[in-house]
Amino acid sequence: MRSVRTPAVPQHPSRSPRPSRPARPSRLAGTLVSVLVLAVAATGCGGTPTGATPSGSTARTEAQHAPDRVEPLAATPKPVLPVSVPSADGKEVEVTSTDRIVPLTGGLSEIVFTLGLGGKVVARDITATFEQAKGLPVVTRAHDVSAESVLSLRPTVVLADTTTGPVEAVDQIRDAGIPLVVVAPAKQLADVGRRIDAVASALGVRPAGEELKQRTQARIAAVQKDIPAPPGGRKPRVSFLYLRGSASVYLLGGRDSGASSLLEAAGAVDAGKDSGLAKDFTAITSEALVKAAPDAILVMAKGLESVNGVDGLLKVPGVAETPAGLDRRVVSVPDGVLLNYGPRTDQVLASLIAQLHPKDK
Repeated sequence: MRSVRTPAVPQHPSRSPRPSRPARPSRLAGTLVSVLVLAVAATGCGGTPTGATPSGSTARTEAQHAPDRVEPLAATPKPVLPVSVPSADGKEVEVTSTDRIVPLTGGLSEIVFTLGLGGKVVARDITATFEQAKGLPVVTRAHDVSAESVLSLRPTVVLADTTTGPVEAVDQIRDAGIPLVVVAPAKQLADVGRRIDAVASALGVRPAGEELKQRTQARIAAVQKDIPAPPGGRKPRVSFLYLRGSASVYLLGGRDSGASSLLEAAGAVDAGKDSGLAKDFTAITSEALVKAAPDAILVMAKGLESVNGVDGLLKVPGVAETPAGLDRRVVSVPDGVLLNYGPRTDQVLASLIAQLHPKDK
């Protein structure tokens, strides 16, 4: 059967396809950022929904229940500097000031603000959509970092991860003498504490990082205690779909999509992974969806909106024929938080659990 038309997905996660540059480690965010470049260019959409449920949708979006805000620690930490920290790209970086911080991903921004250092952040990446960051200048263009924009803000430290690009922009920032720390990406729940530790260490606030890590892990554990036993002992099968309708981007998540750890922690089975999809994402086909046989479909809220809600989602080839499509069972979580694996991961899990295991069933 004919698959849905989709732009080619790059094999290596970069901000946009750059075959002549060194490959970065494969992961969810890289692939999503690459297709987001196409989506943003075609549709101009970004950020998270304001809370309105898409037309025809029976999905319960997390944006309706929790404001898109981070919760900083009670006390503002005082950085102990200078510090010398390892960067994920193999360099050793000395940080002497945190007066002007520029985090280059939404996930890193979330950690910085939650540590209590949001007042020192002077710019944001387009994926930092939470309320406290929205007033900051954006230093990315369709997810590519503008070195000129970053340098014009006179940062004293820049935080990036392995998908930050283009490489020339990163090099230009470093060549200007700005300490730039690369943090390894997050792909699963086990990465949450490591990322918090890395950011806190780079900013000279290790005790605050330990406090935030313990708070986050305790909240995740508390949420997981509320998972009800599935009817008949059968866990729901869930397929993660990445959608950008106006740009004709329709992808099915596999083993390395980044959603597996969340779904499993929420008491579900990642249907894409379980059906044998080894890659991070693949173009949606009717055959692949039939094989996955999901009981529910997980989407980002903005993606669901881009296909005009559940009614539009059911028009994607193969979706209507799945158990999830027949039941119109769609789980939606805001784009800006779903895959961050940061301090708000407990909120993501709580949303998934509530939608996958409704108490009124």
